[in-house]
Amino acid sequence: MATWNACDYSHNVTFFYQLVGKRISEEWTARDCAVIALGLSVCLIVALANLLVMAAICINRRFHFPIYYLLGNMAAADLFAGVAYANLILNTGPWTGRLTKEQWFVRGALIDISLTASVANLLAVAVERHQTVVAMQLHSRMSKRRVVLLIVCIWAVGIAMGLVPSKLWNCECDLPDCSTIAPLYSRRFLVFWAVLNLLTFSVMVAVYARILIYVRRRGRDVSAHTSETGQSQTVVNLMKTISMVLGAFVICWTPGLMTLLLDGLLGKDSHAHAYEKYCLVIAECNSLVNPVIYSLRDEEMRRTFRWILCCGGRRGPSPARRDSPRLEGDVVLQKSDGLVPHLPESAGDKLLYDRL
Repeated sequence: MATWNACDYSHNVTFFYQLVGKRISEEWTARDCAVIALGLSVCLIVALANLLVMAAICINRRFHFPIYYLLGNMAAADLFAGVAYANLILNTGPWTGRLTKEQWFVRGALIDISLTASVANLLAVAVERHQTVVAMQLHSRMSKRRVVLLIVCIWAVGIAMGLVPSKLWNCECDLPDCSTIAPLYSRRFLVFWAVLNLLTFSVMVAVYARILIYVRRRGRDVSAHTSETGQSQTVVNLMKTISMVLGAFVICWTPGLMTLLLDGLLGKDSHAHAYEKYCLVIAECNSLVNPVIYSLRDEEMRRTFRWILCCGGRRGPSPARRDSPRLEGDVVLQKSDGLVPHLPESAGDKLLYDRL
């Protein structure tokens, strides 16, 4: 036991894989090549789609509000996830045995950072929505400086969680604690990380459920007043888009987190390595789902996408500078306290929000 628990940093990556019984391929097969080609193609699509979302939010001033900044940061996290997946694909198979421990930890850290940033961003969106719904506003009064500070904190937390396994919490000093999915990771760390993310998911689902119940209850209480009923429905419509983003994230990532949890608790008896790749593919799909949700739910976002893809100026003025009447999904801005957007006061104006 003294030998097992001694900190020996001379072991290479191959040693840890052999220790947990995880096989490293010695040569490329046709199946491996097909998986790499498909995976890199998906990563390229993920990167381009999320760059499109980020560009749309930057270009169109109608998206210059806290909720859209946070959704843009979500797209940045998805873009980062695409880069992380590409790096994983390019350092797998026979290439795995050639990695140094530092390179192997970097490979895992990129995945950790992207997931943590996405979870933290979703939690920030949930808090922002709760604050605005209680005040029955479409957007919060949070200043741009606070939004930037919040985004910086989100990425700081993500980077910190990515560095924990390599710097503080791995199995180099406790070899029996090595994971079968990630052989250099501590099983106890995987349990901690999976439980933390699953609890965060549960909290966010509970917050959104409470918001929807609150809005519908208030809608019934003020059913005699058309304007307030319209305001309640407006918030519900915006909440639907965000709830879809949250739902897709939970559906795509929960299988992977449950796999990590089983590996952490049961070790080799969980046989988690047999289906870890499928869980990773499902998780990768999440980075492509969000741009699809934005384009399906928001007409203004779709128009901005078309303007960008049609090379901008050759097809007309920027969506942010059009003087034409707005269609469904657009936000009406009234100058008041620092350009805080107000909800429409008539049932007719409510139609301007329906696709949000």
